Amino acid sequence: MNKDKTIDKKNKLTPDGMGDRLFEECAVETGIAYGLACVFEEAGYRKVRTPGLEFLSVFGSTSSYFPQEEVYKLSDSKGRLVAVRPDSTIPIARLVATKLKGAELPLKLYYAQNVYRRQPEHRGRDSEVMQMGVELIGEAGFSADVDMIDLAVRSLAAVYGGRFRIEIGHVGLYKRLMERLGADEDVCERIQRYVESKNYSALEDALVGFEDRRTAEVILRLPGLFGGAEALAEAAALFKGYDDEACSMVAYLSDVMGELAGRGRAESVMIDLGLVNRAEYYSSLVFKGYGASAGEPLLSGGRYDELFCDFGEEMPATGFGVNIDLLTEAAMGGEGSPADDGLAGGQMENNGNNDRPLRIALAKGRLEEEFVHTLSRWGGYDTAPMEDRGRKLIVFVPEDGGWPERGVEVILAKAPDVVTYVEQGVCDIGIVGKDTLLEHGGTYYEILDLGLGFCKFALAAPAGGAVAGGAAPQVVASKYPQYAGRYFERLGLDVRIIRIEGSVELAPLIGLADSIVDLVQSGATLKENGLEVVSWIRDISARLIVNVTSMKLRKDEIEAFAERVDAPSIIINSESGDA
Repeated sequence: MNKDKTIDKKNKLTPDGMGDRLFEECAVETGIAYGLACVFEEAGYRKVRTPGLEFLSVFGSTSSYFPQEEVYKLSDSKGRLVAVRPDSTIPIARLVATKLKGAELPLKLYYAQNVYRRQPEHRGRDSEVMQMGVELIGEAGFSADVDMIDLAVRSLAAVYGGRFRIEIGHVGLYKRLMERLGADEDVCERIQRYVESKNYSALEDALVGFEDRRTAEVILRLPGLFGGAEALAEAAALFKGYDDEACSMVAYLSDVMGELAGRGRAESVMIDLGLVNRAEYYSSLVFKGYGASAGEPLLSGGRYDELFCDFGEEMPATGFGVNIDLLTEAAMGGEGSPADDGLAGGQMENNGNNDRPLRIALAKGRLEEEFVHTLSRWGGYDTAPMEDRGRKLIVFVPEDGGWPERGVEVILAKAPDVVTYVEQGVCDIGIVGKDTLLEHGGTYYEILDLGLGFCKFALAAPAGGAVAGGAAPQVVASKYPQYAGRYFERLGLDVRIIRIEGSVELAPLIGLADSIVDLVQSGATLKENGLEVVSWIRDISARLIVNVTSMKLRKDEIEAFAERVDAPSIIINSESGDA
């Protein structure tokens, strides 16, 4: 039978960020969910489920945590705005304040349901994620916090066979420091982002000009306070005589770590006082769980004592959520089968996953040449394999003196791909220009300014033209449209940005744009094409970025490598590319 009907090709596709799950993957996911449910129920938690659609106003008070562009929105039969569930904790708070109002406390609830958040295009992240988690509602204090972290350790131990760690922080420290600094809301948001991402260079710039230099110096130290007992000792010394309230918070964390060590969890937990994400959401203790085979956190949680005020109630609460999809991917890759001895954390070596050498993604081109020179001159590596690599894109670089076990594996890639490889966790370290980080953003730690590949972002225009004479640009061409757009937005200028991939200097010459935003070194190319710098925007140099999980599990190795290549530069300890 002939069919004249034209088939819409989209009916064979899934929307961006969505995907199908097939047989084995579904079986593995079911096993992980069952394992977690057993752990939760053994601890006294009972299952609840909330609707996939909630009124958008339910998430209104947490808009800073759930930006509007991340939320899928619909309208109901009466034209009211509803949200496709982006989070499970807030709907459970609504449920407790209504269906369970007046119930005997504490309430121990757990859930297993999907959440939906729009993700940046082509970043390899799912917009639909299966989560399981627990909420302990109506119980505060030391024992509740320790029990929750202990439950997080037991949960990962039950369903994840790779090496993992739980990192613990206290958002109260950050809030206290912001209170003392007296910064406005916009500056506080930037500082929070720089602290969380360990971007010391941007953090130092953001703190310039504040009269309270002692507080500024303490904030600058905050991102580097992570590790074991030594990090707590350093924090205690830093806050002693400066702020009694901050000292109490550090002492509390020390007590938590001590109790967890007494329960045999010493090798499973670490401190990170730079963990200040969702500071407007959490109230005190926060924690995340990282696994050796996952580039993103497997688990995230903390205490949120103020959340119920949005629903007319006052009660303490704490909990965590587990990313089931990441656990499933790890299991499918051979890293995620449950540990045989019942506690995966106890199997960890101090430096995390040492099954392979540190893997470094390096941007090809001029930066490659400069960094190879740094490896040879300052790092103590035998760079002959790099200098004679031919067309190889993966090169092993041994240490001088014939020590291959102390070498590193270098992956040659285009600059934007360096960020992707680090963000996805297939490389531990990335060497890339700050221009790429500013344009593409991402999730990583930016721990070092290598001082290589130095140049500047500049606004340039035809010499003698209107823009060069002081007029505001109207149309700007750039290889960096995202960064250029943010720059003019901060200036309050309504500018049309055109992306150019080749010689951007051509755009004003042929009438496509009245000016450009581009990298400038000597300025010779601008001059030869009749352009001049109208204003310098910011300095650019090569940065050393680190995968978030690698930094937790291979801290000593990464810091040692950074120290070795740091001789000609300044160490400056980013989770998202700053603006």
